[in-house]
Amino acid sequence: MSAHQQIDIQQLPTKDAHAMLLGMVAPRPIAFVSSIDKKGKPNLSPFSFFNIFSSNPPILIFSPSRRVRDNTEKDTLRNVLSVGEVVINLVDESLLERMTLTSFEFPSTTNEFDAAGLTPVPSTHVQPPLVAEAKVAMECKVNEVISLGKQGGAGNLVICEVMWIHVQPDLLDNNGRFLEDAFHPIARMGGETYLASSARFDMNKLNRTVLGVHGLPKHIQQSPVLTGEQLAKLGKLERYPLTEAFDKLHISTPATTLAQHQLAAKLIEQNQIEAAMALLCR
Repeated sequence: MSAHQQIDIQQLPTKDAHAMLLGMVAPRPIAFVSSIDKKGKPNLSPFSFFNIFSSNPPILIFSPSRRVRDNTEKDTLRNVLSVGEVVINLVDESLLERMTLTSFEFPSTTNEFDAAGLTPVPSTHVQPPLVAEAKVAMECKVNEVISLGKQGGAGNLVICEVMWIHVQPDLLDNNGRFLEDAFHPIARMGGETYLASSARFDMNKLNRTVLGVHGLPKHIQQSPVLTGEQLAKLGKLERYPLTEAFDKLHISTPATTLAQHQLAAKLIEQNQIEAAMALLCR
């Protein structure tokens, strides 16, 4: 593998550093934040600097950064500083176009709910309204706002404690558990690129002793064929499997070591992990 190119990000123009970081740190979930000012005027804006950071207490953090181009503050930041409450609506595929519409800059007199054709609904515990069309909405009080700087591009960490959650019934099972497979959130990539989560896959989180890559025989660790990801799949096994794992496939053992490793790679990609290990350990 070629050596990494080194970049002194402190020396990059802010707009270039901003674009590079957002392209690298992705995908990012989107907080569709509704807030109000002291006069009760609502604001609705999306933020991809967003995630969950605690479950007890339930804490979400989003960051309305100062604009890179002119170092101005966003309305959402001014609102949370004056009225310390927000609703964080989650964005799924059914809200994509309307969510992106609110990211355009309208005159200050414009109500983003109206501009995007969305419906404000009174919240239960906070002043800002929630988005009726959002399948999940979380009413939050703002515990703290941490400024990360006064220059363009500087973030402001809005630390929100979730007080109340609204979920569409079809996203809950009979026991009230959230049905992740029924919800298809949208995530932000770099530039103007978004990612739909319709394609999903599971990774088993193992709560047992495994071999690890370092526990594999040296000739497997030094394989000229197997990739690092394929070695990691072998490393998740608890032990060297019995030969039956390969024999039951009724495949002839290749004559050369290279051919064995090539076949093992194919078996790993077919999720025949134990069979691949049995072949490699012959």
